[in-house]
Amino acid sequence: MSLYEKKGYLNEDFQLFHLIDQSVKEFELHYHEFDKILLFLKGDVSYQIEGKSYDLKPYDIVLVNHGELHRPIIQSNQPYERIIIYISSKFMNDYKTDSYNLLNCFEKAKSEHANVLRLFSMEHSKLYLATKDLESSFQDNGYAASLRKNILFLEFMIQLNRSVLTNSLEYIETCSKNPKIQDIIDYINLHLTSQDLTIDTLSSLFFMSKYHMMRQFKQDTGYTINNYILQKRLQLAKELLKTAVPLTQLCYDCGFKDYSTFSRAYKKQFHESPRKTRQNLKLSNESKE
Repeated sequence: MSLYEKKGYLNEDFQLFHLIDQSVKEFELHYHEFDKILLFLKGDVSYQIEGKSYDLKPYDIVLVNHGELHRPIIQSNQPYERIIIYISSKFMNDYKTDSYNLLNCFEKAKSEHANVLRLFSMEHSKLYLATKDLESSFQDNGYAASLRKNILFLEFMIQLNRSVLTNSLEYIETCSKNPKIQDIIDYINLHLTSQDLTIDTLSSLFFMSKYHMMRQFKQDTGYTINNYILQKRLQLAKELLKTAVPLTQLCYDCGFKDYSTFSRAYKKQFHESPRKTRQNLKLSNESKE
């Protein structure tokens, strides 16, 4: 069984879903290989992202970067309604210039450790109108419908980033109880390539007993420290497999001490060997040429 499941597939540049869960449902921690925007509409829900937890209010916007472990936590039997948008980072980068970057909202969320945006007059904003126009475009089968959908998606991303830049949207604070756990998560992500990234090292650096630290980490995040480190290293490896770095060097670059350990962990998580992943990526790229 894999550590944390990759969920959702995106075979287009972007996709939109309007979902309603009428009954209480438990979601496991998971991640995506694409970026995600969630517009929360209704329910009694908190959202957990990389150890941070947020109590959502209607029209909150949740930004989840690719690779970030996350899940909603349903607090009661109220219907959970939301609009979800999956976004290809590559598609967004095609529109990146020296003057603007439509992924700025995601990058700011990551740098400020704040994944939820709140706009108190959302229903009357240009951003909300852009969201509704985009949603309706997915039902449009008229002339140049795909072009119109692309235009409306870009309009939505422009309005979202304008709202961020003008502070019309506020990045809200996490309701996580222990800021030291977030510091540990940040340290782990900055030092994934170090083979000295161990429980003992973290305990010493953050002046916490090993057992208290492990218990608190699991309680606050829902995952163990070792599983979190392994998951992040494997995700890094999958990204590096897109490059020409030799496989043996790649395993060391991701913090693994030997190739056999890396290969076993990778195959257990992704159900294929690192070599097979690289071959599949190469075939996929060749088919696009």
